[in-house]
Amino acid sequence: MSLSLPLSAPPKSLCILRLSALGDVTHVLPTLRTLQQHWPQCHITWVIGKTEASLVNDIPGVEFIIFDKSQGLKAYRELHKKLKNRRFDVLLHMQAALRASLASLLISADIRLGFDRARATNGQWLFTNARIAPLKRQHVLDGFLEFAKALGLEPGTLCWDIPIPPEARESADRMLPDEPFLVINPCSSVRARNWRNWSVESYAAVINHAFETHGLHTVLTGGPAVNEKAYAEAIVTACRHTPVNLVGRTTLKQMLAVLDKAAVVIAPDTGPAHMANALGKKVIGLYATSNPERTGPYCHRELTVNRYPEAIKAEYGKGVEELRWGKRVRNPEAMMRISKEEVQHRLDEAI
Repeated sequence: MSLSLPLSAPPKSLCILRLSALGDVTHVLPTLRTLQQHWPQCHITWVIGKTEASLVNDIPGVEFIIFDKSQGLKAYRELHKKLKNRRFDVLLHMQAALRASLASLLISADIRLGFDRARATNGQWLFTNARIAPLKRQHVLDGFLEFAKALGLEPGTLCWDIPIPPEARESADRMLPDEPFLVINPCSSVRARNWRNWSVESYAAVINHAFETHGLHTVLTGGPAVNEKAYAEAIVTACRHTPVNLVGRTTLKQMLAVLDKAAVVIAPDTGPAHMANALGKKVIGLYATSNPERTGPYCHRELTVNRYPEAIKAEYGKGVEELRWGKRVRNPEAMMRISKEEVQHRLDEAI
């Protein structure tokens, strides 16, 4: 196949490399759906993380190959074993992380399409032979769509279409209130200096407001990490109107089923916020340490409570436009800039 882009004909085989995380994997789906729509005969393979695969690996027409980073070097050996006699027409290298780039060396492809030089951080540009358009200040989802455009495809109506198995819906239904409910996913993933969580007292105030003003019960969602469970228990204790606590009690598919039945979803910058967005839910994003114009819930950024500009100004003495796109605020107090009153107001608007 010629290395020239855009392609003059559909490729026979294409590999997507995006290992993590949940939110980013969700953002890849409109690109995947664009590929499937335009090239239904193309064999698509996705090299993906173990946890992330449990969310999307039942999407029809895609071969999923799991890269389990917890296995260390063994993960690379397993990937090599699965792909050693295969060659793809196109590799979409959609993760600018060294772990992913090292994995890309085990994927043979004629075209190795990666990010433009500015976004190809951690040396990603060294592992590719083609780049997407160097457009500045895009949402992550729009950046992924540039991969489809570089191949010569024009994305249409955005489509995520994550399957929810009937058994996941049935399991979720047994845990949920019969009345309409608000979902709050209070925590983001545990990472070094990743301060995205709002205060326990503020969440409790919003939960009380939702019930007393709108008659909405609240369901808490989240992962099985010890800190997430403890946070949820603290929120439950602080509330006048006890929420249903499902933190650590659902699979990702069951959580998806819970989110799909929500009237509204409130969350900081975390995977379930983007899962809810993919389901067409109104998502009230809580943002101060990351930029919602880059990583906010894509379809309802107007509902976002955005204290990122003032947090950036306080931390660096500069405006958002003066700093690198996506610059994080590494301050544990930044999320306290969000008041419970403005979140309650956004909830009133959403309802």
